[in-house]
Amino acid sequence: MALFDLPVDELRAYRSRSVEPEDFDQFWEKTLAEARGHDLGARFERVPTALRTVELFDVTFAGFDGHPVKGWFVLPAGTREPLPVVVEFLGYGGGRGLPHTHLLWASAGFAHFVMDTRGQGAGWNGGDTPDPVGSASSYPGFMTRGIEDPHAYYYRRLFTDAVRAVEAARSHPLVDASRTAALGTSQGGGITLAVGGLVPDLAAIAPDVPFLCDFPRATTITDRPPYREIGNYLKTYRGRTETALRTLSYFDGVHFAARGRAPALFSTALEDLTCPPSTVFGAFNAYPHQDKSIEVYDFNDHEGGGPFQQAVQLDWLPGRLTA
Repeated sequence: MALFDLPVDELRAYRSRSVEPEDFDQFWEKTLAEARGHDLGARFERVPTALRTVELFDVTFAGFDGHPVKGWFVLPAGTREPLPVVVEFLGYGGGRGLPHTHLLWASAGFAHFVMDTRGQGAGWNGGDTPDPVGSASSYPGFMTRGIEDPHAYYYRRLFTDAVRAVEAARSHPLVDASRTAALGTSQGGGITLAVGGLVPDLAAIAPDVPFLCDFPRATTITDRPPYREIGNYLKTYRGRTETALRTLSYFDGVHFAARGRAPALFSTALEDLTCPPSTVFGAFNAYPHQDKSIEVYDFNDHEGGGPFQQAVQLDWLPGRLTA
């Protein structure tokens, strides 16, 4: 795929036209207050393993509306003193999979918390967290579930789960809560931006080719899923565009980015049709923190930097998580 979006110099100046709801902060304050009305109840159960360099734990905690959410917690073997923690969120369609597939951050000396994604996991890696909430008619996938009303929208539940996942990770006695980072790729990057806007005291975030950003542009510049799910829904339900975009505005990474308080490392790829670079720059350019940077991969699609970006993260993150 050749370059299709704005030139790089225009990307660096681009500003999203996504309109922030006037009650954006109140909406999320109330949502999180309701979730915190349920006991977090984080449980860490050791998983027997033949691996010698890590200790693995199966986690359950209360997410949105007290629903049980699963996760993995990985520690370097022999950990005795609290460590900085990396909380990771997963890409679209995937679940937490098997615990031995999450070794990178513990190998680098961090505690690592991986949140399962409610209702997902059939696309790649298995998931273990159901979504018990239904919705009215929606296009197959997750992008239009409850899109008629922000209170019913799927990502209200998922973003709330993510904030509670940070709280669950911080509750472990071998985690130094003051040194918490959030990161993820694609959908995980969009969730990371949401968490960065909703949790005020993170030490760092690293959204990698983030999804769920700049919905008004994303839904019109690409016809690749998952954004296309929204277009397919609106092709059937003519006349609902304004309602859908209003709901999506409560979940737009651009508005969460504007509230970011932690150092941030973004990435984008200029041939990315899944998460077009202008949508990523819409969030990056709204991010107010002085300690922010973005890696740009000139000839990559949605794979972005892949292991090259992981190497950048491994070099960047320790400097933000020092005691």
